[in-house]
Amino acid sequence: MTLTFTVEDPATLEAIAEVPDQGADDARGAVDRAASAYAAWSRTSPRHRSDVLRRAFDLMHRDKDELAVLVSRENGKSLTDAHAEIGYAAEFFRWFSEEAVRPGGEYGESPAGGTRTIVRHRPVGVAALVTPWNFPAAMVTRKIAPALAAGCTVVLKPARETPLTALAIARLLTEAGVPEGVVEIATTTRAGEVVGTWLEDARVRKISFTGSTGVGRHLLRQAADRVLNSSMELGGNAPLVVTEDADLDAAVAGAMVAKFRNGGQACTAANRIYVHADIAFDFVARFGAEVEKLTVGRAVDGAAIGPLISATALRDVTAAVDLAVEEGARISHRATTPDAPGHFYPPTVLANVQEGDTILREEIFGPVAAIVTWHDDDDLIRQVNDTEYGLAAYVFAGDLGRALRLGERIDAGMVGINRGVVSDPSAPFGGVKQSGLGREGAREGLREFQETQYLSVDWPE
Repeated sequence: MTLTFTVEDPATLEAIAEVPDQGADDARGAVDRAASAYAAWSRTSPRHRSDVLRRAFDLMHRDKDELAVLVSRENGKSLTDAHAEIGYAAEFFRWFSEEAVRPGGEYGESPAGGTRTIVRHRPVGVAALVTPWNFPAAMVTRKIAPALAAGCTVVLKPARETPLTALAIARLLTEAGVPEGVVEIATTTRAGEVVGTWLEDARVRKISFTGSTGVGRHLLRQAADRVLNSSMELGGNAPLVVTEDADLDAAVAGAMVAKFRNGGQACTAANRIYVHADIAFDFVARFGAEVEKLTVGRAVDGAAIGPLISATALRDVTAAVDLAVEEGARISHRATTPDAPGHFYPPTVLANVQEGDTILREEIFGPVAAIVTWHDDDDLIRQVNDTEYGLAAYVFAGDLGRALRLGERIDAGMVGINRGVVSDPSAPFGGVKQSGLGREGAREGLREFQETQYLSVDWPE
């Protein structure tokens, strides 16, 4: 008998689908098929792989409305956020369709003479991909697209909360011309069993994971046993800085996007908002007024903010705010939540947050903005960098030169300057410190799925 598990709508708590609950045997079977397909797929021309990915881009746009509704149903995010995600996710297929035909390489004469050097980039092999629930379309395409462009085959485990979007994208890839076995999806509630099986399989030569830093550390320990090529996009605790000369309207608008996109359930979300003391009162008043306007509820009802992903997430965010208040923070502004089933939490602004408070040290992953005031640039940078994370950051300043100087001093892989979004398929996405290893998107994203080979050719003078 095939085991299954239920996918639930976090806005209504209703069951929306049953999917296979795969285990170790299924995981090995997925690798069998991906390994069998690898030889033929890796030998296809870059142009052929490019054409397939471009068709996948077109198909995602054809089905964008249905995909957005699917994302909203299993993830809970607003339809506005879901449509934006589908557009963003599709762009990875277009970007890497263009990168597929530019694999790069070098040819030259060795300094000592007598040889010629040829450097080429070839696919790393079968790649294991593990994606999270908060962006169930974009995290899938951001990994699959460069892997296929490079000539790899993949086995992918989507989050148990949001497997339906990954399955839908896999079907579109088949329609686009991806051969059987090139993309294998494993849906499961037994993530450790499935991914552990992949990491122990000698045919798997790559692990690409997006998720929490804690799980990333565990996977890296497992990968070390086989010296496995690893990419890790892990947790974040992004600061957002507002200087005294910033355009307040732009800063408030940017903070709303950086904090509340996807209900704050993003690794790039602005968890810590550092506002210069000279403008803190005005900023909090304007920002808080916008937060109070946010509608919370089901996507189908047009709400701007959906539910948290689970009862556990709701409990964790509630506990984090309760502890912050115990430590001296004050709830200055808050939206309202519907009297309805669902894991809803009100978008909340916390004022009077002090350096060292617990809420500044942990990734909130919810619609809660903690406001800290500051006076001195050097002290600001010390506070901003006092974290194990280093994924994203944001700076709003009237003086562009000062904004750039502050941005360069922040220990983060990505810094938004006078804007609340840093993600772009053409830019290298990733962090420093314990926010991860490697980059996704841009040319670097293709390189993550390639190995460099050097041929030394005898060349008598």
